[in-house]
Amino acid sequence: MSNAELTAKTVFNEVRDLLEPYNPNAVDIVMDTDLAAELNVDSVAAMTLIMEIEDKFDLDIPINLLPDVNRPRDLVDAVLSQAKSQ
Repeated sequence: MSNAELTAKTVFNEVRDLLEPYNPNAVDIVMDTDLAAELNVDSVAAMTLIMEIEDKFDLDIPINLLPDVNRPRDLVDAVLSQAKSQ
């Protein structure tokens, strides 16, 4: 998938798929799902998730964005932002 084909919906669908291993309670993952409270994504899991997203979309997400990542929406925004800048 080229960066030109990325939309919020396509990115969200991929991010949602990557979040499934962190979802043992089968929470319905939506754009505003709280990663820490609802999916138990801690800082180590967040780093792993960011690396998976970087590999999936072939881009780099700056580590300084990590504290601002609380919901799938934040991950989608980071991917779209980085895709535009590449």
